[in-house]
Amino acid sequence: MTDQVHDENHLIAERREKLKALREHTPIPFPNNVRPSDRAQELLDRYQGESRESLDAKQILVHLAGRMMLKRVQGKASFASLQDASGRIQLYINDEAVGVPIHEAFKHWDIGDILSVKGLMFRTMKGELSVRVTELRLLTKSLRPLPDKFHGLADQETRYRQRYVDLIVNEESRETFLKRSRITSTLRQLMNDASFLEVETPMMHPIPGGASAKPFITHHNALAQDMYLRVAPELYLKRLIVGGFERVFEINRNFRNEGISPRHNPEFTMMEFYAAYTDYRWLMDFTEALLRDTAKAVCGTATITYQGETVDLEKPFARLTMVQAIARERPHWSESQLQDLGFVQAQLRELGQVAQDAALSQAGLGSLQLALFEACAESKLWHPTFIVDYPVEVSPLARASDSNNAITERFELFISGREIANGFSELNDPEDQAARFHAQVAAKDAGDEEAMFYDADYIRALEYGMPPTGGCGIGIDRLSMLLCDRSNIRDVILFPALKRED
Repeated sequence: MTDQVHDENHLIAERREKLKALREHTPIPFPNNVRPSDRAQELLDRYQGESRESLDAKQILVHLAGRMMLKRVQGKASFASLQDASGRIQLYINDEAVGVPIHEAFKHWDIGDILSVKGLMFRTMKGELSVRVTELRLLTKSLRPLPDKFHGLADQETRYRQRYVDLIVNEESRETFLKRSRITSTLRQLMNDASFLEVETPMMHPIPGGASAKPFITHHNALAQDMYLRVAPELYLKRLIVGGFERVFEINRNFRNEGISPRHNPEFTMMEFYAAYTDYRWLMDFTEALLRDTAKAVCGTATITYQGETVDLEKPFARLTMVQAIARERPHWSESQLQDLGFVQAQLRELGQVAQDAALSQAGLGSLQLALFEACAESKLWHPTFIVDYPVEVSPLARASDSNNAITERFELFISGREIANGFSELNDPEDQAARFHAQVAAKDAGDEEAMFYDADYIRALEYGMPPTGGCGIGIDRLSMLLCDRSNIRDVILFPALKRED
């Protein structure tokens, strides 16, 4: 046992003894009859312009509740810092205002205890806006000591695993999740303003679909069948387009049984939206404006700083084909060479990609171009860039181009080297979609775990007729990483996936 663990256990034991004594002398040791009327930061903002003399004359009575974060005892007077959801405010406690017994009890309370405070707003001799406490109650006894204020909660995995402690002691974490909440609420408002209907679709699917991904499998006892946690809501949202809701969106949780990395978590949040009588060009314009307006609302500007570098969301986003993006990073490769299967195979072999992924040795040109793009160009797309015209074989739900049936009307948006959004003109030809599903099933039978299943009900829905439609998904986690300036997806997910501690 380390000295640190021993010290912590000793402090916990001391606090348990204090709670034991509290139980013996207090009929209700954990009261729940407090309804504070004020918040710390609101008081600081409201009275920041008031002078010491003005506050004394007005006798402003306030009532707060929160966690004690600092305590300084000086004989007959004490100072403390109270933290609530809005911020912190200083408390001044003395024998005269609260009485000797309460003040003496307070001296034995601990950092982390949750208090109810009533008092008068005033300024200290140093000019700090504070509360002169007249009533003081202990609401919740904290049994575990908070991390040392000078070193904080430094271990990153502990911050993820014990997010409740991270939020108490790290203001930066609190600000990140407040901003993430504003991102989501802003997107929702912008979608409502654009006449989109917010809907909810199932999270357990009898057939996984809507994305090429390996699903999580569960079992429904009453139905006596396996179910799949959704990898995407796409096929259900498009069923609603068939049903006559012409603009729908869902802010949804998706689950993909794949790897974990600084940009991947097996459970993540997307916003997917579908609009009838639009195509992928309209979607690109709409998505660009949506992200620009969200940045302005949340960050106050569309020109932001991410990891020390500028990202300009104000300028029109670039648009390149996948082949153009590869050729820009490898100018000695011509676009005609990148249309040659043998050439692309050779470059991937030289990069070691074919050895890493045996399936690529059997893949067609489109899959190989995508692999080469991911290896050579994707991470270099720092400024907002739409990559367009994806090959049909890697886009089983997207409408083929009228001018070139080997490519689809599809885009992916990349910012700071990572995908933020994926959208396309939807495939609404039921026979074409059925053929693509059959191709996916063949790929699955050949060993591709991420290939799609055949969804007969979705084909039936398309046979009733789906209007021309555009659909897009935006990764809320990755957008939050960008706007909150965080390099790891776990920093913007309150409770990311972790191995069990045991």
